[in-house]
Amino acid sequence: MRKLLVFIILALVTVTVSCRKNRNFSNSPSLNISLSNDTITFDTVFTAVGSSTRILMIYNKNSENLKINSIRLGGGASSPFSINVDGQPGHTFTDTEIYGDDSLYVFIKVTINPNNGNNPFFVEDSLIFNTNGNEKIAHLIAYGQNVNYIIGKKTIYKNIGGQTYAFKNCYSITDSVNTDVHWTSEKPYVIYNTAFIDSDGTLTIDPGTRIYFHKGAGLWAWSEGQLIVDGTPENPVVFQGDRLESFYADQPGQWDRIWLMEAREGHGHSINHAIIRNGFIGLQVQRMLKDNMAPTFIKNTIIENHTGMGVYANCYSIGMSNMLIDNCGNYCVALTGGGDYLLTHSTIANYWTGSARKAEALFFNNYYDNPVDGNTYAIQFNCEINNSIVYGNKNNEFGTDFYSRPDTTYVFRNSLICTKRAHSDSTLFESCLFNKAPKFLNTSEFNFRLDSLSPAIGLGNPNYAIGDLRLDLDGIDRGDTPDAGAYQHVYTPER
Repeated sequence: MRKLLVFIILALVTVTVSCRKNRNFSNSPSLNISLSNDTITFDTVFTAVGSSTRILMIYNKNSENLKINSIRLGGGASSPFSINVDGQPGHTFTDTEIYGDDSLYVFIKVTINPNNGNNPFFVEDSLIFNTNGNEKIAHLIAYGQNVNYIIGKKTIYKNIGGQTYAFKNCYSITDSVNTDVHWTSEKPYVIYNTAFIDSDGTLTIDPGTRIYFHKGAGLWAWSEGQLIVDGTPENPVVFQGDRLESFYADQPGQWDRIWLMEAREGHGHSINHAIIRNGFIGLQVQRMLKDNMAPTFIKNTIIENHTGMGVYANCYSIGMSNMLIDNCGNYCVALTGGGDYLLTHSTIANYWTGSARKAEALFFNNYYDNPVDGNTYAIQFNCEINNSIVYGNKNNEFGTDFYSRPDTTYVFRNSLICTKRAHSDSTLFESCLFNKAPKFLNTSEFNFRLDSLSPAIGLGNPNYAIGDLRLDLDGIDRGDTPDAGAYQHVYTPER
């Protein structure tokens, strides 16, 4: 028994020794490490906020073990970059072990201090490796951007139906002192939580301004507040999430919504030449506390790639023209709770692939369920859609849900529509085409311009392509034979 025990112990020792890594490290100058990249580049980084993490791999492609004698940031402790080597943070590391045919991770971030400039500026450093007298350098490059931070921290109290409600984590853009506020294009705006336009206040956003929303953030115009977005064809106003890495360029759901409540007389909301992308709801326009006293006008605007809806309207008066509203996880456009709506030369196109979609691209209803008294209220609904396209990757992209009592009318004219409902009634569908693929150029790349074989070409009525609508969303003259939708096809001569 004793001999057996000795044998087992010797066997275990042998296995342990054989499994233990060789602890000898070569100092031969002929051996060196390799790096996964010689340059690490960061997308534009907002000042005072750390970047996302980049990864650099260190490889020992030799069979012998090595010690990296030093790993250091060229700028030392004053560098805007920070590193973490194999789980340890610091600016300088010595005698970092890397076994033969093995690798190590280096995690890199950058935090850039603000300066007095408005334009993006360049920062750089280097990550220097010395192994057995051999030097390897990885260049670190980032662009900093000074921004205006809008950080919601306060609680705003509002009286609704005799009860006081507290809205937390708000930033008051307008108040009793600053009733008229301009946001300019000099520096972007980054919103955390909720930016709040209070009653009797107006926020005007100048051409070329960029507004970035942190996760869950939004812009809210309270009852009788006003939002004016005043972009131009050359300098649209852009609303999007605050993650600027290329991976997030087409990621929906990065922020919450723009929410506009009822306007006061003579101070309706207006949006012209804007791009609103990658949120939950692009634009929510809703009567909530009192009658709406002024219509909202939205022109020359792209609203796309939202996990919820592009435009959600409730009991409102809205005019929309030269609009592209596309690729949403629910409705692209939902006109609900009654109201008056006019859409001209608009493309409503839902080719969402991010999840299973049950909702149509376009939806109407004329009632709402009151959660307070439990009653259903039907409200007059009127909608005209002219020279437009309603299409998508479902076999029916137009739906309605109407209560029978109030006056309810809608009409499509000179439009291309994807629908399985009966469409022989000329009072509802005038000079329209049905279920003919519009042949967009590339729906997966959000390009909803028309191919040369599109049936939407020449479908429009020139009587609706007048005034500002003579030009399409790209600024192209529609002439006397306008196409349906937001874009006029441009013929190019064959070579």
